[in-house]
Amino acid sequence: MDEPAPWWTDAVVYQVYPRSFADGNGDGVGDLAGLRRRLDHIADLGVDVVWLSPVYRSPQADNGYDISDYEDIDPLFGTLDEFDALLVEVHRRGMKLVMDLVVNHSSDQHPWFQAAKTGRHCPKHDWYIWRDPVDGHEPNEWRAAFGGPAWSWDPGTGQYYLHMFTPQQPDLNWDNTDMRAAVYAMMNHWLDRGVDGFRMDVINHIAKDPAALADGSAAYVMQPRIHDHLQEMHERVFAGRDALLTVGEMPGVTVEDAALFTDPARHELDMVFQFEHVGLDHGAGSKFDNRPFDLPALKASLARWQTGLAAAGWNSLYLANHDQPRPVSRFGAAAVAAAHGFEADPFALRYESATLLATVLHLHRGTPYLYQGDEIGMVNAGFDALDDYRDVESLNWFRGAVGRGMPVAEALRSLAVRSRDNARTPIPWDDTTPAGGFSEVEPWIGMGQGWPRVTVAADRAAGDRSVYEHHRRLIALRHASRTVQLGEFTLLEPDHPELWAFTRSLSDGSEVPLVVVANLSSSELTLPAVVEGRLGPCVLGNLGAVSAGTVSAGAVSAGTAPVGTVPAGAVGRLAAWEARVHEQA
Repeated sequence: MDEPAPWWTDAVVYQVYPRSFADGNGDGVGDLAGLRRRLDHIADLGVDVVWLSPVYRSPQADNGYDISDYEDIDPLFGTLDEFDALLVEVHRRGMKLVMDLVVNHSSDQHPWFQAAKTGRHCPKHDWYIWRDPVDGHEPNEWRAAFGGPAWSWDPGTGQYYLHMFTPQQPDLNWDNTDMRAAVYAMMNHWLDRGVDGFRMDVINHIAKDPAALADGSAAYVMQPRIHDHLQEMHERVFAGRDALLTVGEMPGVTVEDAALFTDPARHELDMVFQFEHVGLDHGAGSKFDNRPFDLPALKASLARWQTGLAAAGWNSLYLANHDQPRPVSRFGAAAVAAAHGFEADPFALRYESATLLATVLHLHRGTPYLYQGDEIGMVNAGFDALDDYRDVESLNWFRGAVGRGMPVAEALRSLAVRSRDNARTPIPWDDTTPAGGFSEVEPWIGMGQGWPRVTVAADRAAGDRSVYEHHRRLIALRHASRTVQLGEFTLLEPDHPELWAFTRSLSDGSEVPLVVVANLSSSELTLPAVVEGRLGPCVLGNLGAVSAGTVSAGAVSAGTAPVGTVPAGAVGRLAAWEARVHEQA
């Protein structure tokens, strides 16, 4: 008898960026108390897991991804008691809580690093990566991800230390047994407290090659020992614990790599975050060198991952997170208009764009990740002055670009498209002042151009034009349908510049296959005959093709899902930014 599929194959994860979710203590920064008060907003969606971005004690050089105490909560966000209360409330609502884990590096204020700086004699000195000067300067020419050299000088030790991000984020040395043991003890501490797993930040960077360190080779991450480290982590932390979720963020990972990392027989990770599809619109210079949206390239990239992890492994499905622009602005109607040289209204077909992109994403095979605010169709921040930005990566890039001669206006346009702050503006709960129900005072970052036009209150009251309600239907369909959870994926019409179409089917034939069709254009689209001929009853659509109710369990397999209101003769056409899910004829 086949083993039952893991629980997370029918799960949906909701990411909370706490400083921008809800302010509970009136200081302008989101916190645990605010999140707890707004928790029903998440639970009502029907999601299964809450992923909480870092709330550990931190100097906030990189908004909490620089941790100075792994076992305490930063006062900015609350206390350990408030965390425990939140955990109870999450579990009471039938959801799990996954914490962000950052162990490629720590803060330079962490006691480990403070001890490491006392001298080469200190045992913790080897918990970080140090090198002597070469000809009076850095040991090699590596560059940090956020700009500048990847090495910083420490006069007390007379050595340089490695930091792949900011100088305030020194890299940990995973070749040190004692350091690894301390990390595993910390992880077990949180799991014993009741946490349900970890999303692990840039986890494929933890294995550095000493030879690469010596010769300056660019291939200094994703080294073979990464598998040893993750297998040891599984053995020391996760083995014997039930119903956990482990996901690794892995820049530069390939399909072949991911198949190894997520093969259940290897005991490493449940799934990985890959970056291929969100790098397609990056230019040769950097991610701020923007390229137009290319639908065939995006379809092909995601389809390749669907095929590559079909036999072993698992996909994480996402278009957004705390590091990415808003999908409506990046892939929606405004983005397509801009790619064709038209002036882009950020709100053009916003509902249609948000619900189409959600439909396509949720109907792929894998675990969908929904980022806060995307369930109401938030748009990019729309900032037009450097003072509006808070993100260290954006500020560093801007200074470097302008220093190299880029006109200020051009650099600001690039930030407006690509900055991480696009995803970090506060959730606009309503249209009240001064901060849309997020806080009673001015927030830590501006509300962005979407407020007060786009708010939770307005969207949830919008009936059949509610982005939130459409997400609820998609999540209910995943919970009800084994085809959505586990079905094989086949891309249709891969080269079509406007149509995104694919099928999902179970090899055992136990449920009716599904066909997904979506029109990523602002004009009506006539479906190719080969696609139209596949379309049976409509299961779900974003333009009123089904009622506002959820899809009941078994409806798809029984052929009784609501057919809805697709007019006779219109099955072969899609309106602008329309997406539908059909049973296959």
